[in-house]
Amino acid sequence: MGNSLPRQDDSKIKKEDNMRTNQKVLFVDAATSFYRVNRYELGEFFGPVDLGLHLAGKFKSLNIGTGVLAGSIFPGSNRLVFTGFSPAWGGFYISSMGGAGLVFNNLGINMLSITGKAPTPSMLCLNRKEGGEIEVQIHPVDIEKVWNEGRGGVYSLMEYALENFGHRYGTHPRILATGPASAHTDFGSICSAPIKKDGVTFVDTWAGRGGFGTKMFQEHGIVGIIYGGTFLEDDFRDRKVADEWFYDKYNMKLSTKDMEATTKYRFDGNFETGGTFGVNYASLAGSMFSFNYKSIYMSEEERVDIHDKFVINHYLKQFNEETIATKSSKNCGEPCSAVCKKMNGKYKKDYEPYQTMGPLSGIFDQRAAEKLNHHADMYGFDAISVGGTISWLMECLADGSLTPEELGVKDIPHFNPKEFDVVESSMHNANIGVALLDSIIQKRGILDLSDGARKFAQDVSRVKGKKVLDSFVYTAYARKGWMVPNQYWTPGALSPMPIMGKYYMYYGPDFVPPRELGRMCAERLSGELVLDNIGICRFHRKWAEEMMPEVMGSLYGLKDQYLASINNTAKWIGGRNSSIFWESSRSADVVYEFLKRKHTIDGNNDSELIKWLNMFNKDKKEASLSFWYETHKGIQETLKEF
Repeated sequence: MGNSLPRQDDSKIKKEDNMRTNQKVLFVDAATSFYRVNRYELGEFFGPVDLGLHLAGKFKSLNIGTGVLAGSIFPGSNRLVFTGFSPAWGGFYISSMGGAGLVFNNLGINMLSITGKAPTPSMLCLNRKEGGEIEVQIHPVDIEKVWNEGRGGVYSLMEYALENFGHRYGTHPRILATGPASAHTDFGSICSAPIKKDGVTFVDTWAGRGGFGTKMFQEHGIVGIIYGGTFLEDDFRDRKVADEWFYDKYNMKLSTKDMEATTKYRFDGNFETGGTFGVNYASLAGSMFSFNYKSIYMSEEERVDIHDKFVINHYLKQFNEETIATKSSKNCGEPCSAVCKKMNGKYKKDYEPYQTMGPLSGIFDQRAAEKLNHHADMYGFDAISVGGTISWLMECLADGSLTPEELGVKDIPHFNPKEFDVVESSMHNANIGVALLDSIIQKRGILDLSDGARKFAQDVSRVKGKKVLDSFVYTAYARKGWMVPNQYWTPGALSPMPIMGKYYMYYGPDFVPPRELGRMCAERLSGELVLDNIGICRFHRKWAEEMMPEVMGSLYGLKDQYLASINNTAKWIGGRNSSIFWESSRSADVVYEFLKRKHTIDGNNDSELIKWLNMFNKDKKEASLSFWYETHKGIQETLKEF
């Protein structure tokens, strides 16, 4: 990590003794409304991940918390972190939400831990007024009625909570909301949006991956949480001291370094666009997935042609004209130079949702993608997983593996890029996607995702044949766990890590031998935990990953202990790894075709790459097993405890 930062000088900051030296956890039993506050010494636990892992193992609770630097001078330090055992993945999981920790910090606690289950769907209300104790109330909600009013789903629930409980708060509260996906599937998300004087804004933020909305609703009976307060305490806000640290490390101020580190998310002059949507689509070219990953079997010329015609000259062009040129950028609820929320009216444009419910689903037009993405968001789905599921079901419809009647829809998608109208075909596919979402919620035909898309695919394949399952790309965990991978064409996105669907893996575009890839994935887990356990947004990782341990050393004298805790937490998470070898042939083909592309298109003649290509060419199944297990070996040897 380089030279340590200087410890704070008492003559500069004399409030160290008053700063948080423990983690305050509010336990709420949803079944009885009983609550209490426990304290955990800083040093024994450091943040929402290591403490959340401890509490989840002990109580099977849903844990929601911030890092010790929430409310501080550091940009991106106000993420709200969710931990627990995921109903979708099956193992311990971590999800986080931008900006929502800033209001949570006003409660004067580090974490909320929910146990028990409310007897009827209920709203949890948390409030803390200056000089007073925290107030905890649980109110029953006629949730089906609320979800079907107004804007629908998560949006109606946020508006309902603000209208019925918002007047109790001295400042603008924040609301966490579930939608119908949390009642009917295992991958419901939790949504929130900053609240201004005009009400709930359109800048929705998500604890998207892992199914924590399902967990909150089905396991605890809580449909939403409204929280806020006017509690104040001494947080670290001395910009002069922070600038001294950054000068010592980078020879520039904190704000200057952060502007440099977040260029991609704001505006990147190299691509004349910004945000994950803009920069990724400007640079993907032949590595972009489309038509439920069928693009991996196309020639490079065909893939580049799709990218040029449908994305560069239409999908991305629309985005640049409507969002970048108009400077329609917002933040997640905390002051931040990244302004990464790229907007077009009420629609927020992030790469991965607009990829899985975009090109992956045969959609290359903004109007069509907006329609499908907004419908999925209204229902409160994990957008990446539902997009991967929809694209798979669309292919099953297109090739006749499943019928429209079986999936509760009326049409068959346009899934041939050679006979594709970028506007009309995109909207046609989006309308089918919307109908599929409705079918999932209403359980039309045979479509029942109560136990997840993996189990549904397995059940259908026993009747229809393995072809149905083989076109579904996902990572598998334990008996029922599943996750649609992040949308980058790289073997790391399908690696056997203990937590998948996040960036706890190496997702670079280069070829890495599988044993080394496993080690690099395990190292990324530790690197990302450095950020998550202190509640820092990974968009600031270019400085935060190395600076945060130093800051912990300067503020608390606990740098070595913090790094040791990260190392131990990574190993404890790794010790629960129950990853399963790729069950669908296309998941293996994503890796196989990646290796081919590295050799034939990128001209990589590395001896290790050639060796693996020859193995795949000779026996794909055996080579897939060997590649998966070699990666697993690298993970295991890096995360072993002894």
